[in-house]
Amino acid sequence: MKLLIISPCLLSPFYVYRGPKEKEYETAKLLRKLIGELGNEWQVLAYPCPEFELIGWPRAPASREVFERLGMRERAKVIADFIGRVLTEEKPEKVVFVGVKGSPTCGVFHTSSSDPEGYPYRAMQEFFYLSKEDRIKRSKELVEEQGFKLVKMPGILFEILRARFHEAVYVEFDKDNIEESLERLREVLYGSL
Repeated sequence: MKLLIISPCLLSPFYVYRGPKEKEYETAKLLRKLIGELGNEWQVLAYPCPEFELIGWPRAPASREVFERLGMRERAKVIADFIGRVLTEEKPEKVVFVGVKGSPTCGVFHTSSSDPEGYPYRAMQEFFYLSKEDRIKRSKELVEEQGFKLVKMPGILFEILRARFHEAVYVEFDKDNIEESLERLREVLYGSL
């Protein structure tokens, strides 16, 4: 058995902090199609969304540092323990993790960064009451106001996963470059990697 372990928002776009936009719908559609084409030797694990588990939905955009302050590391360890238990019990011959470029928790090689000191933490609760259109608008404003930057380091969960499961293959999915990300994933799933 081979195991594909994938960020849940890649398959179900409704986990995305502000709600899905077109790129999330397209990503989910194409990834579900790709998974449907996998042979019987593959199983798929979509682990619980760390951000949903910690804060719920909808929620304001936040950087890795903000999530650290909110206690994400402990939530991420619980999810990593769950994944570890599955790997121990199922003993897959190949493990492929797929994360999301820029995610504060599920970024494989790139995450978002900002100064947590000036973050408007009240925005997390305010998002619950906003319509989808207002959330998308407010999200853009918060990202600009907070000066979020894409930095080369893993998100909180993937930092833990990469430290624990060295032998696995890691793929970072870029929803702003869907075709290239799909091609890379196909190479990993069907190739010799």
